[in-house]
Amino acid sequence: MRLDSLFQALHSTTDAAYAESVEEHIWDFWLEHPDPVMVRDMRAGVFSLNSDDYESALHAFDAVIVRDPSYAEGWNKRAAAQYMLGDYRAAMLDLRHALSLEPRHFGALVELGLVYLALGDEKPALRAFDAALKINPHLSRVRVQAEAIRHRIAGTDL
Repeated sequence: MRLDSLFQALHSTTDAAYAESVEEHIWDFWLEHPDPVMVRDMRAGVFSLNSDDYESALHAFDAVIVRDPSYAEGWNKRAAAQYMLGDYRAAMLDLRHALSLEPRHFGALVELGLVYLALGDEKPALRAFDAALKINPHLSRVRVQAEAIRHRIAGTDL
């Protein structure tokens, strides 16, 4: 129920500061796990990801997924490492898996859009960005990117 109420608040608020706070709470919820080993591996992976050590991040997130394949954020984070390593097809598969576990994962939808852009396919990228914006209308950079794609597709590149 807590996550449902956070998504409802995120979608209904017009206050940008409040929306940012709600989004942070959603990310905190997604990162939670009752297994301390999982928490340790996720922290190690996130640290490696933030340090641009994508191979180490990938190994940490591999361990997370093996330990709990029902943990959507493990799949999402592994996709981020794969994306950074340029393995877009693997990233896409992991993002789709993350979304099958948590269909409201606006972060995974944004990343899926970025994967499609990296593959040069703007129409599915736009669909992914629009889906993310439907869940979280406060993603201003995503909105700008979606509008730019819309203009290019319409033949009126900005």
